[in-house]
This record gives sequence, structure tokens and C-alpha cells, in this order.
Amino acid sequence: MGITACSGSSGDASPETDTLTVWTTEDLPDRVASQQAIMDRFAESSGTEVELVAIAEDQLTSVLSSAAASGELPDVIGALSLNGMNQLSTDGLLDTSAATAVVEELGEDTFSPRSLELTSSDGEQLSVPSDAFAQLLFYRQDLFEQAGLDAPTTFEAIEKAADTLHSDEVAGIVAATAPADSFTQQTFEQFALANGCELVGDDGGVTLNSDQCQESFTFYADLLRNYSVPGNQDADTTRASYFAGDAAMTVWSSFLLDELAGLRSDAVPTCAECTDDPAFLAENTGIVTALQGPDGEQPAGYGEIVSWNILTDASPVAQDLVTFMMGEGYQDWLAVAPEGKIPVRLGTAENPTEYSDAWQGLEAGVDSKALLSSVYPPETLAEISQSTNQFDRWGIPQGQGALAAAVSGQFIAPQIIASMVSSGTSGEDAAIQAQDEAESLQADLGQ
Repeated sequence: MGITACSGSSGDASPETDTLTVWTTEDLPDRVASQQAIMDRFAESSGTEVELVAIAEDQLTSVLSSAAASGELPDVIGALSLNGMNQLSTDGLLDTSAATAVVEELGEDTFSPRSLELTSSDGEQLSVPSDAFAQLLFYRQDLFEQAGLDAPTTFEAIEKAADTLHSDEVAGIVAATAPADSFTQQTFEQFALANGCELVGDDGGVTLNSDQCQESFTFYADLLRNYSVPGNQDADTTRASYFAGDAAMTVWSSFLLDELAGLRSDAVPTCAECTDDPAFLAENTGIVTALQGPDGEQPAGYGEIVSWNILTDASPVAQDLVTFMMGEGYQDWLAVAPEGKIPVRLGTAENPTEYSDAWQGLEAGVDSKALLSSVYPPETLAEISQSTNQFDRWGIPQGQGALAAAVSGQFIAPQIIASMVSSGTSGEDAAIQAQDEAESLQADLGQ
């Protein structure tokens, strides 16, 4: 982002400030209305009004630049991705002492440990993690059972299932391959992490030319070249194929949970069996939260943890707001979109599972509503709610969040994947290219 704060921002407020300015990247109209209702409750109890401004995350950089230049930075930014948080940190815009104070007040042990690790750098809490979506592998449990296949938790099981179930009528798997799409980055990154392929080593040096990365590129590209459908695949096409019953597996985020249950009118299952039984796909879909490749030391999950970010020079009341949103207002915050808001604060000191238990009973959906627990079995929801502790990400645990954001933003892996699928580029060449491009970005960042 390269943002430099100017004096005279809304953050230069005294403790008596009557209004907090809060930006949120949860910018869909119904979600904005839900957030405003929660913040109105805070305003009523605190006497501090909240001005809520919805901003699409891909517009955040330009809006921040303009706000910094005019001295009108917000006090708080909510629902911000890990890449966005790390960019704010790089630009020196985060009040880390305020974030630390909130986490300590709420109780560190009430949070998912991994959520705190991924929102920290060098032991310093950058922001307050609020919730997460998980990247999941969805598979047709009925087809797997008919074919006597194991659940697709490992590379070997995934490839065997794709090979066994692939036919002219049904693709073995559909997953992202579009070259300029963060969805492809997210999907491939999970497979890479599952095989021990890291962006950087513990010393901060780029490691994308490792054997593990070469094998990850090869496995992912071969899987989609041999057992998927033609053409670049993105979030819309992969969902459509799976919903039509045209694919045995797909990789998607937990935001698919309500759509799979037929609760969103513009994205409903259309399989032949779904006409008579709209719940058919939800009832016959298994879910895998973590994958393991042959070189992976343990199963790895991928997810996006979003957070509350208190900016430098924010009003002291900003801490009170974030504490409220993670406490008294937390269940309502999760209810804004529970399929994509897995709690990372699991409970309180008095009731350690209060919020994770409540999440399983929240209503999901857009045009129709249903309890998650009425659609999915309790063991599936429990596994999803616990999945945050298996989340991993390129670069962030090694303190290279800025590089990870740059690599993702330049679509290095997605472009290489698309080339491999379409033209057969080797895994070795792919890894070398990824290494060179990431090292160039690292040099530009001065790391």
C-alpha cells in the first residue's frame, strides 16, 4: 500500500471523542445492515456513535491513500484479511499495543492459538483476530461409498478417487486454474502446504524451488489436466460443475455451506436428483478440512483469518468497540454470515466453548435461512469449527507477510498453474520460475 499517515486524522481524537469511524470490508448490503445494528448497540451502551463505512477490500489501498492524504483515516478497520493486515503493519498504521491490550483483556487462552500466531509478528500482536473461513475439499460421499474409496484426505487418495470416478459424465475433480484469480492462489497454496512446500524458509529465503514445491506444482497441474474439465476454472465454474452433479470433488471455501443447502437463490444445486430433493447434495457431500501430501509432515489446512485492526492515533474508545465486538456482540457478528465466519474466539474463561457451540446453532443463508445444525451432522460442524488450528499460510508464520501479500497479488502461482495445465510446463520449470519471480519481489521489498 505504501501509505503514510498524515496528522489531523480522525485518529487524532481525544478520549472524549463522540464518534468512531469504522471501515468494514464486509460490504454486502445485508451484512452492512447487520453490522450497523450491532454497532448501534455499542453506541447505546457507550455513548459513542459509530460511523460505519463499507469498502470492498480490493479498493482499500486507494481509499486508504486518499484518506491518509486528507488526514481522515478511520479508527478501526474490520474484517480485514491477513494480507491486508500485514500491509497495514508494513505501512506503520497499526496500534499493536491496543490490539495486545484487547486480546489480554478478553483472555489469550479463549482464542484459537493459531489465530493469534497468524495475526502476530515477532511476538507482537498486530490485530485482534475475529473469525475465519476455511478452505475445504467437498466430495460426493455417495459416489465414494459406491466405489469403495477412502475419504480424499491425502494426495494418494485424491488422485485415486479422481482417476476412478472420472468419466465422460462426471469429472473426477474441479478446482481453480484461472491465471489472474486469488481463488487459484488459495486453492493451490493449500495443496502446497499439505506437501511441505513453503514460500520461505525459517531464514526468510524463498524456497519455491524445493523438491516439495516441484512435486506440489506437478501434482496439482496433473490432477486438473487429467481429471477436470477444459478451460480456466474459477469460483463460479467449479461451483456450477459440482452443483450440477458433474464433478465428484471440488475445493471451495466454507461459504459454500449455505449454497450447497439451497439457501441462496442465485446459486442452487441443479443436479438431476436435486429437482426432487433440494437437500440431496448437502446430504451426500463429505467435507475434508485438511490435506496431506507425501512430503508433508502433518495434515495442513488453509483458511483466511480476518481481524479487527486498530489504527495508530485511533481514539481510545476503539479498544472498547473491538472488545465489545469480540464479547457482547460476538455471536451477532458471527451470525452476519456464519458459513464464512467460523469463530476464532471459542468461548470465555467461564465457558470455553460458548461461541463455538453457539456457531453451530446459527442460521445461515441469504434468500432462505436454516440452522447449520439442521443441514450438516454435528461431527462435520465440529471438525469445521476446530479447523482453524490447522490453518497454515505461506510466509506469515516466518514473518514474511508482506512478501506473501506481494506474491499473491502478482498471481505468480496462478499464472504458472494455468500454463502448466494448458501447455504442460514441467513442475521443475514451474518451481524455478516461481522462485525467480518471488525473489525479485523480495528484493523490491528490501527484505
